[in-house]
Amino acid sequence: MRLIKSIEDAKKLEGEEVGLSDWVVIDQHRVDQFAEATGDYQWIHVDTERAAREMPDGKTISHGYLTLALIPALTGNFVEVENLARAINFGLNKVRFYAPVPVGSRLRARATVLQARKRAGALLLTSEVRLEMEGARKPACVAETLGMYFFDE
Repeated sequence: MRLIKSIEDAKKLEGEEVGLSDWVVIDQHRVDQFAEATGDYQWIHVDTERAAREMPDGKTISHGYLTLALIPALTGNFVEVENLARAINFGLNKVRFYAPVPVGSRLRARATVLQARKRAGALLLTSEVRLEMEGARKPACVAETLGMYFFDE
């Protein structure tokens, strides 16, 4: 956990890795819940019988956006902003999905602060988050995230 008391503190973290999460299992129940929440029932995600016949490793795969949506939960304890009034997800600059995530895989997040700037009276923190899959050579996903942190005055 990295403590940020000011924008100047955040600037000192530029280029630094700020956290590595625990592993999380991507199980079929989680994938099915995501399909239900989003209406994305593409068979490669939810049809285990067809996947057993037609997918390269015989398993369904996570939605790319499910993988991406795990970032806040996996990185939520990497930094603590002192005197925080509120924090918001400001968006993404770039996202790439480099490898499918078969059901049963374990993922973790690794984050590095790229830039810390003042914007609209808040801290705008740009980070690179790599979602690593256990045993895989390349990350499942790499995303450049933007978070806005408003200090309590």
